[in-house]
Amino acid sequence: MQFTAHELGLLLNGTVEGDPLVPVNQLAKIEEAKTGSLSFLANPKYEQYLYTTDASVVIVNNDQVLAAPTKATLIRVENAYSAFSALLERYNTLKLNKTGIEQPSFVHPSAKIGQNVYLGAFAYVGPNVKVGNNCKIYPHTYIADDVKIGDNVTLFPGVIVYFDCVIGNNVIIHSGTIIGGDGFGFAPVSDGTYNKISQIGNVIIEDDVEIGANTTVDRATLGSTIIRKGVKLDNLIQVAHNVEIGANTVVAAQTGISGSTKVGENCIVGGQVGIVGHINIAKGTQIQAQSGISRSLTEEGKRWMGSPATPYTDHMRSQIVIQRLPKLEKRIDELEKIITELRKSH
Repeated sequence: MQFTAHELGLLLNGTVEGDPLVPVNQLAKIEEAKTGSLSFLANPKYEQYLYTTDASVVIVNNDQVLAAPTKATLIRVENAYSAFSALLERYNTLKLNKTGIEQPSFVHPSAKIGQNVYLGAFAYVGPNVKVGNNCKIYPHTYIADDVKIGDNVTLFPGVIVYFDCVIGNNVIIHSGTIIGGDGFGFAPVSDGTYNKISQIGNVIIEDDVEIGANTTVDRATLGSTIIRKGVKLDNLIQVAHNVEIGANTVVAAQTGISGSTKVGENCIVGGQVGIVGHINIAKGTQIQAQSGISRSLTEEGKRWMGSPATPYTDHMRSQIVIQRLPKLEKRIDELEKIITELRKSH
């Protein structure tokens, strides 16, 4: 889509300096922008590019003082970063604004589809499924029997939702993610083999959750695996059966949360964290990347690091001591030589 500087100025409630009719049709970083691009300057470290950029229009703060002439038309606003973020959101909304049911796709006669729903080609909607209003279900998505999906939900291509799972309102699930696959349940047998334990629970995803690509959330053995309101999960995360993740908790990529663990609300979990099963993580806990959590963390609002994890400050002090070990070893060797000489002299 194409807009003029004047139209953008009206949209952002900004002031245009330069050619108000100059058109833009793409967004770009200020250091990489070409003619026809819209960019922004919010960080003073990038000010040098304001005078060399090929961008046609640049959004700047009202108090931006020019140290040299600029080729670009400027739009002055109260907060350039916020204004550009609003444009990104608007652009993304327009880009993803799809409606209608494409063919070939399959909707079971017993399924109930809400209003203004987009259903992409080769999508499957099974028996007794309920899909709310304003949902977008992209191609090659599979929604199994008796699934319930709220309003304003987006399922990107290749998402699989197993039977009986429940998805709330305003949820975004990215490509390749699997909701409701079997939990890892096997009982050892005396002959060394394993019997599979049927996983007959489900997954409940509450409102305002976003889940990244290729993440798996396993169904419960009994009951529900629950992702509470406002949770944000990154790509490539494993959430095991009967886990509960508290409201507004964020979890970074490649983290694994083992079965029946309860993670409190407003926690921050870094990348590649491993959490054992059947423990509790207190509200507001922060876990640094690559940490291993092997026991319950009961103190709220505390930071942890390392494997096995220790309080963040203690861990950092330990790292300083470890760095000094070679020098300490050398000093001990020198002291032992002195002691040996003293013994000989006596």
